[in-house]
Amino acid sequence: MMRLIQKGLMFGNLFHVGSPALVERYNRALKHLTGKTTKLTDFHVDLSGYAPEIGDELGDDLYLNPQGCNRQFILLSTEQKTAPLLNAKFSTMRGILRQFIEENEAQLFALTARDAVAGELVNSIYTVDKAAHLFDIRKIRVEADTTGGHVREATRLGGMIDEFRSREDAWWDDVLIADMITLAKKTGDVTRVPIGLDKTEYEQANFWTSHFGGLYVFRDVAEPATICLGNKTGLGKLPTGLTISFKEPNKIAAFLEENNLVEPIVKAKGVNSVDILRQKLDFIIVDVAATMDADLTGLRRSDLRGLARRYASLLPKEFHQLNDLLRWAEGGGGWPRITSKDPAYFYTLRSTDHADRDLVNQLLAELAPLDVRQLFICHKQLFYDRYATWPEEKKEFVADFLEREYQVDKAGAREALFGHEEPMAEPTSDRDIVDVVGPWGAVRRGK
Repeated sequence: MMRLIQKGLMFGNLFHVGSPALVERYNRALKHLTGKTTKLTDFHVDLSGYAPEIGDELGDDLYLNPQGCNRQFILLSTEQKTAPLLNAKFSTMRGILRQFIEENEAQLFALTARDAVAGELVNSIYTVDKAAHLFDIRKIRVEADTTGGHVREATRLGGMIDEFRSREDAWWDDVLIADMITLAKKTGDVTRVPIGLDKTEYEQANFWTSHFGGLYVFRDVAEPATICLGNKTGLGKLPTGLTISFKEPNKIAAFLEENNLVEPIVKAKGVNSVDILRQKLDFIIVDVAATMDADLTGLRRSDLRGLARRYASLLPKEFHQLNDLLRWAEGGGGWPRITSKDPAYFYTLRSTDHADRDLVNQLLAELAPLDVRQLFICHKQLFYDRYATWPEEKKEFVADFLEREYQVDKAGAREALFGHEEPMAEPTSDRDIVDVVGPWGAVRRGK
């Protein structure tokens, strides 16, 4: 994994906590939320304030996410909104946290100037013992305050001010006036600089969760369904009615089509389908060649064609089907009939432009695992899990490719692949690469 860290492909864009003041604020918030503290004096945090180094120190990667369903967070700066969310158990958590920061940015900026903001994404459940419990999560409420209680005290002061203005005899209430002055020394002038958090409630409609082996829940579509990676019989009866296993590609394809969630790449507007198909073929060739210990250093497309000829008998069926589709797209072949029974089917699709585009592209990435670029963009944790199992030759090729073809122009690569303007991955930061290379600072060259 060190190769990915060196290239900024893993743990990139985390917020650096290195000053004694920030460490002290973090520890106060951590103590407030978990009863624990860190002895580290230098670490990096994600959007929620989770630090991989502290996870290692405590032996608990979920120290801010108890039971995997009640995400807590520590904000030291509004700059954290550009960071990724690590160890995500729900696909909606990053969007909700980032939206909360953006919609309350002025207030949070003022609050984090004096203290850390600690909080929790509150839902109606505390454990996920049964899959049906997931469907009880509809609204997510963000509860947040500084460790010193500035929001609470500001709310209290606001109530006193309203009482003072509305009561005719308030001018003679010395106790009320004294309490207002005392609170104002702590909160500042809340009439001119409000520090209340306005937007704190968000909807969780369609989502992915890592619980129960991985579930994609689509309940706000015309034909609802839950798609599961594991054995669906162990899930029990679910509110969506229809439960589909990854072992049932025909049903997944029908569900996606009935709800108009996908479109063929070769017919999509705004993308170069020929280039996309060629790249998918390249990744499949590399996957096979790496298992044969082939040298993948500095490969050009002509070299990849040579590897394809050498290992033609080993190339999977999806390669040949995609190659037929490429010939058609280039105008040199007949239309290949690729159905949902074929292994190449989900490689030929992308999400249509709708509110759940990222969720659908994540699902497609999981259904087409040999397309490592889409897997990296749409489902990073799964990419990291699979990367750890690859031969060294494939690791090096893929890391070099992503650094060269994706890292230098993330927005351009996403536009070329998906043809939509909104980003699917973490936004970039203006911070120097030295600050974002990884949570453990500078690393040495090498594998």
